[in-house]
Amino acid sequence: MARWPLILGAMVAAIGSGWYVTRPAPLADNALDGLTPDAARGAVTFAAAGCASCHTSEAGPDTLLTGGKRFASPFGTFVAPNISSDQVHGVGGWSDLELASAIVAGVSQDGSHLYPAFPYTSYNKADMQDVVDLIAHMRTLPASDAPSPPHEIGFPFNLRAALGPWKALFVSEQWVLTTAETDVLERGRYLVEALGHCAECHTPRGALGGLQRDQWMAGAPNPSGEGRIPNITPAALQWSERDIAEYLKSGFTPDFDSAGGEMVAVIKNTSQLTDADRAAIAAYLKAIPAIANP
Repeated sequence: MARWPLILGAMVAAIGSGWYVTRPAPLADNALDGLTPDAARGAVTFAAAGCASCHTSEAGPDTLLTGGKRFASPFGTFVAPNISSDQVHGVGGWSDLELASAIVAGVSQDGSHLYPAFPYTSYNKADMQDVVDLIAHMRTLPASDAPSPPHEIGFPFNLRAALGPWKALFVSEQWVLTTAETDVLERGRYLVEALGHCAECHTPRGALGGLQRDQWMAGAPNPSGEGRIPNITPAALQWSERDIAEYLKSGFTPDFDSAGGEMVAVIKNTSQLTDADRAAIAAYLKAIPAIANP
């Protein structure tokens, strides 16, 4: 019996140490020092990052970031929040540093972990200049006074403290395509792996929701339970780089079919990029490892 206090003490110490190591870690106070925001450049980042695809309602314009879109998952249904410039219901009252911490570190204004339904797991590789430009652009968009609906998730997934260990296990700032031998490939890697967060849909996840990086872009079950998101590695996507770039611009496939489902919103975003950026994305998709589905 005399050993139990020691055992309990060790358990409490271990839990406390684990919490300390995995506590929310916002950006350093000087993270944005020396950066001058450019809202015009931020509009391009806004499109590349697909912000409107998740944070606008079906009935509203792409500039009204009122939130409300629902994302089904094995852990419950996540609901995109209002990120408009409204001071109360949006993020208009957040500082640039607080917004940047949410975008790249997954930490909310109140210091809590954000759920990775928001793809900070990809945005964490974004250039900080692009982040401040994006924030500057968002501040030019109209405010919405619509309250953010709550997520519909139950125990234990509603315990945000558990996201600390999850981040430690699954969030990485390392590139999957480790070598980008040309400027074009480097740009394509940045657009796909960071801003475009394409892997968040096109890569399968493990039981705890982490991306299976060894199956990068090899396709995944649709979280809604309807169909499958396709394999877009060279093993399955036989289009030429020119075909891919044209699809990202017009939404038309080489067979003159057109984009459907969630890709409609994606094409709406990629069509706003330059021809050079779309070509870079295409080059990246032809350079990643070919992974055949079983």
